[in-house]
Amino acid sequence: MIKPHGGDILKPLFVEDSEERNRLIEESASLPDLLLNSAAAANAVMLGAGYFSPLDGYMNLADTLSVAENMKTNNGLFWPVPCVNRTDDISRIEGSSVIALRDPNVTGNPVLAIQNIEAIETLDVEKINHITKQIFGTLDIDHPGVKTFKNSGKYLISGPIRVLNYSYFKSEFSDTFRTAMEIRNQIQKNNWKTVVAFQTRNPMHRAHEELCKIAKDAVNADGILIHMLLGKLKPGDIPADIRNAAIRKMVELYFPKNTVMVTGYGFDMLYAGPREALLHAIFRQNAGCTHLIVGRDHAGVGDYYGPFEAQTIFDNEMIESALEIDIFKADHTAYSKKLNKVVMLRDASDHTKDDFVMLSGTKVREMLAAGKDLPVEFARPEVAKILMSYYQQNKNS
Repeated sequence: MIKPHGGDILKPLFVEDSEERNRLIEESASLPDLLLNSAAAANAVMLGAGYFSPLDGYMNLADTLSVAENMKTNNGLFWPVPCVNRTDDISRIEGSSVIALRDPNVTGNPVLAIQNIEAIETLDVEKINHITKQIFGTLDIDHPGVKTFKNSGKYLISGPIRVLNYSYFKSEFSDTFRTAMEIRNQIQKNNWKTVVAFQTRNPMHRAHEELCKIAKDAVNADGILIHMLLGKLKPGDIPADIRNAAIRKMVELYFPKNTVMVTGYGFDMLYAGPREALLHAIFRQNAGCTHLIVGRDHAGVGDYYGPFEAQTIFDNEMIESALEIDIFKADHTAYSKKLNKVVMLRDASDHTKDDFVMLSGTKVREMLAAGKDLPVEFARPEVAKILMSYYQQNKNS
């Protein structure tokens, strides 16, 4: 089986031993505490679930700068986006060596993890801007990832953590949330050798469905991992529970049985384009996948990145040597009226725009909100029905 990133074994930071975990939860009641922001909480969940293996916690300033500038930690580990814990208020934890990290996304703010503090460092505006520009390629505050990152806090709290739960993901998405180790174990149980991963933050339309099938056939894969982001998105994106229902219905009806695993992971979307695509590759390698589909404008937003920047970044020699997972580079896919099937645009050079059934996201939302059926060439009727119900309720609420 493909090795985890940066080593031979996966290193999830969740405390598996229940007695030890309960002891730490009891201890945490007497510790100085910090209410995390959502991004830091998502990082803790990913550390706990093994997706951030082999990291042992939150990065210090030196590693943060090194990752932002060179995509490597100071000890040479390839990593594309800093894993940080930032805040604007350290009054409750100053002088502490061990602190409890509280979950901002669960009622009552229960303790999510315990952190050993190695350093508390200050980020001035210049450094925040420098790191932001390196990760996102822009300082435009209208970019949702930039807005979140720039406003995450001026203090950087570094050190290893022990994770005590998986926030709301395990309870709200019990049928879908899976750790990297759970996915690895299931892949082995399925006896899959070659596995194609598909990243999604959206419902899957016909084009996405066929892209998964095209990639599976192209690499002769045993199975497909549909791996959806379950965390925070930008306003206007479809909530995870609706996406989950729509994707499961599509897989149930339109994929051969026992060829697809529908799973999800607890992370907030960064919209960091090429850098986030690299992070997605690490997640899937740690989960045991051999291939990741990287499509047009992967993990992008607006016009901040070129359509294929998230693919060409993998051509970097340092990145190629750091990752074992292979990338299936995909073009935009759409239904061809000429061929009566979904194709990748690069494979249809004799087509014009009018030969395809293509709808913008805005047009799709308008049609669903108005109760209009989407073309069957664009979306499976059973999927469209779930989405229409959501938009109708949303419109009337």
